[in-house]
Amino acid sequence: MEDWLNNVLFGWYPYVALTVFLVGSLLRFDHSQYTWRTGSSQLLRRRQMMWGSNLMHVGILAIFGGHLVGLLTPVVVFDTLGISHSFKQLLAMSVGGIAGVACWIGIALLAHRRLFDARIRNTSTFADIAILLVLWVQLTLGLSTIFISANHLDGHEMLKFMTWAQGILILNPGVAVVVSDVSPIFKLHLFLGMTIFLLFPFTRLVHVWSAPIWYLGRKGYQIVRTTRPVAGRPKVISIAPQAVFTPLHTPVTHPLPLPGNE
Repeated sequence: MEDWLNNVLFGWYPYVALTVFLVGSLLRFDHSQYTWRTGSSQLLRRRQMMWGSNLMHVGILAIFGGHLVGLLTPVVVFDTLGISHSFKQLLAMSVGGIAGVACWIGIALLAHRRLFDARIRNTSTFADIAILLVLWVQLTLGLSTIFISANHLDGHEMLKFMTWAQGILILNPGVAVVVSDVSPIFKLHLFLGMTIFLLFPFTRLVHVWSAPIWYLGRKGYQIVRTTRPVAGRPKVISIAPQAVFTPLHTPVTHPLPLPGNE
């Protein structure tokens, strides 16, 4: 029974979550573009917004990038670069821990605003609050794994997760057996992470697809209003229309008769 449940959760469930993640995002963009937004509450209350949002976004980008590179990069690449499993383990614990704490604090601030400010709570949907709490719990589990990883500094446990993630990517559901004996904290962390992908199309997280990352490579410019001629462009001369006076009465065009000339 335990082996069957492990195969379902870590062998087949990842494909269900990824399918809903991709297809659901496409369908929502196609049918509900008016809901494709962040739903920011900054206009209602700016307090805590900037700190919470910045900490959350910076932290979650660092965590996602670290997981993406750390789990999906083939082991042979690290071996070729001379990066040992123990060093990679320590790097993940330190950098991931700092980013995780920053993101944890940021989400806690944002969740506090939505739960304890009456105006923001009334304008928030169930999905808005639920996804924040799910992310907060996921970060708590992720930070908890640091203490467990401290007992496996040889990187052997991390190698299991790399093998599992890359096996799922190449459509090998049988790779679930690799994580069958890991700590329950790790299993909860993996399961909730896949569940976030499952919930992604039904929450405000879809705005990640529309993140304006191309701004990073855009040349800076400034719009300036000036009357000076611009090089390479013809000079535009504007002529103001002349004012036209229309009399209220028709003017007299002949002189009035003088006395004695009648």
